[in-house]
Amino acid sequence: MTSTDIARAINDLLFSPGADLAEALDRHFTPDYRQRTNGVWSDRTSFARHITRLRSLIRSGHIEVHDELRDGLRYADRHTVTLSHHDGHTSRTEVYLFAELAPDGRFQRVEETTLLITGQLDDENLGLIK
Repeated sequence: MTSTDIARAINDLLFSPGADLAEALDRHFTPDYRQRTNGVWSDRTSFARHITRLRSLIRSGHIEVHDELRDGLRYADRHTVTLSHHDGHTSRTEVYLFAELAPDGRFQRVEETTLLITGQLDDENLGLIK
């Protein structure tokens, strides 16, 4: 299996209309996946709920990876996600991400900090990965 990266994961989860969420999750995240975003931990179930909510709020978007590093099962990147919402506004969030990959190349743990660049105050609570 080819190791995943954040661009492929986000594109499959959010920017591929009609893509099955369960398949995208299985492709990029282990069953025991855990994530900490801005200090708050979540498991894969709550992450899936969050992505489902995001899918209902956004019309389209894209991810730009600025820096990306791999060292064995360690992965880190800095990326910006731009979201076009159904209500017409756009938000941009910069993300600093550190992750541990499982031996099969999927994300097992992610720890990230986000910074809202443009958007509305409520967009901070969307946090792309939560």
